This record gives sequence, structure tokens and C-alpha cells, in this order.
Amino acid sequence: MPMKSPAEIYDVAKAALLAHGAADMQAGHVAKAVARAEESGNIICGLYYLESYCTQLTSGRVSGTVEPKVTRPRAGSVMADAGFGFAQPAFAAGLADAVTAARENGVATLAVAHAHTCTSLGFFTEQIAAAGLIGIGFTNASPVVAPPGGNKAVIGTNPIAMTVPGDPKPALHFDFSTSAVALGKITMAKAAGTPIPLGWAVDADGQPTTDPEAALKGALVSAGGYKGWGFGLMAELLAAGMTGSVNSLDVSGLKLPDGKPHDLGQFYILIDPATHGDAFSDRFARVAEAVAAQDGARIPGADRLEMAKIDVPDALWDSVTALAG
Repeated sequence: MPMKSPAEIYDVAKAALLAHGAADMQAGHVAKAVARAEESGNIICGLYYLESYCTQLTSGRVSGTVEPKVTRPRAGSVMADAGFGFAQPAFAAGLADAVTAARENGVATLAVAHAHTCTSLGFFTEQIAAAGLIGIGFTNASPVVAPPGGNKAVIGTNPIAMTVPGDPKPALHFDFSTSAVALGKITMAKAAGTPIPLGWAVDADGQPTTDPEAALKGALVSAGGYKGWGFGLMAELLAAGMTGSVNSLDVSGLKLPDGKPHDLGQFYILIDPATHGDAFSDRFARVAEAVAAQDGARIPGADRLEMAKIDVPDALWDSVTALAG
């Protein structure tokens, strides 16, 4: 497999997006997200998604040229309307105002509305943390998760991400779906002809299955049963309800080449950890010390590695370079 740097991945991703109709600013923000996903080992949200971006640019399912519109309806609330374009440029357009609002008020929210799938939610919360603020994010997706005891999908994988600022890297960072697993792992297992672990999904009759094809005809299940289901519903209500975007139920498959725009929402909470003095940093340090005292234990994301060189499968690299022309 060829070894590629994040810069090379950024360049080929941006070239592919430009070749399929995206404007320079929009292509740059999306390519940055693709490269960051690969750099941090999140292969499902990296080059794996590039072909669908390009196909949907061509079909018009996503706009690669729309300019996001930013408003501030209240002192602590910022809205960035993606206009059925990519989430990354809409977030970038609203971030500065949201950071200002959080510093002025101690806490603020940034709603990204009517957007394409944001793919890696943690890509956005780590940008909030880079500004010295705690970032918490929520988004929804096409329906693939059934309620406990059910067999029909109602919500998406609906991830939640949180990043706590640190020096020089975030002190804490997690980004995970509220489903037992990301849908991409099911599709990758099907492509590889391998079974999936029991507890990831149910078949069309609501029975647990290890067959990825049966899982794709059925539904994923929530992580932790009812507990994960509750978190998934929380993400659904914030991402759709607080942005005016659609429910998971009203989104067709995220990678389908054509059809209606995704029209998804993302909702971010930005918190200034210094609002009430040193309490936050002191309490975090207390927990971090207790974790560090135990061999093998860790704070999520605290020791996350960033790869200078990434192994990219030959077929995937051939595909993306072809997309780039």
C-alpha cells in the first residue's frame, strides 16, 4: 500500500472535489476534514467517503458552491445555514461568531442547518477546543438504528463528540456513534465477506445477527441498549429540532448518488471553562491524575497519535487519483 502524507491526501481530495464542481473555498474545507480523518486513523470518514462526495456534487444532491449564511438570533446563539451544501464550510463560517458569543456569555451554541453529512463530528469539536473552549457536538444521519425491541430504523447512528482544550493537545477528545457501531463497519464487513460480532445489529425480523447482509436489511442497535438509545434520541432532537433540519426518518441513504439533499443538522455547545474560575481545570486534573495512576488506563483522546504517513490501500488511492483527474 502506498504511504501518503496528510498534505498529499488533502491535495488529492481537494482536486477531486474541484473536478466535480466544488468551488475553491468549499473544496478546501471538505478536503481538510478528509485529511484530518485519515491522519487520526478514522478511515471511515476519510478517503472512503470521497467518491460519494464527488458523485453527489455531479448529481446536485449537494451544492459545492453555495455560500453559508450566518445569523445571530440571540446573544448566545449562532446559526450557520449551509443551504444544502457541505457542513464544513458552514461550520467554518459560523465558528468565529460562536467563539465570541461563548466568551461574552460563558456558553454559546452554534447550529449548522440544512447541511450535507458532516462525517467526522470530532473534526469540529476539536476546532472549538483549539479556541480554548469546551466543544460538545451532536448530529443525526439517515435512519439505520431501531429502538430496543424493535426491527425498523428510526434514528441514525447519531454521534456525539466532546473535546476539552489542553496544551498542546486536547486534554480529552471522544467522537462516537450512539449506535453499537458505525454503519460503515457493516458495509466494509459485507464487502470483505466477513461476519460481524453479535450485538451490532438485528435482521429484518428483529433478531440479532452476525450476517452483515442481513444487518443491512434490518437495523443497527444502540450502544448499551436503552442507555445508548436515549443518547441517540438526544442527538436527534438537538441536531434536527434546534436547527430546523430534517429528522433521520426523512433522509435517504447518505451515499446514494442522487435524490434530495441530506438537509441534516449539527448542534454544538461551546463552553468557556474559565467562566467560574479554576474549578473546571482543577476537577479535571483530579480525575486525570487518578486515571494516570492506573497502568493501561487513559483519558479518551489524551494520547491520540497523529500519523505523518498513512497506509492507503492501492485500490482506494487509484480511485481517488482518478477522481482528481
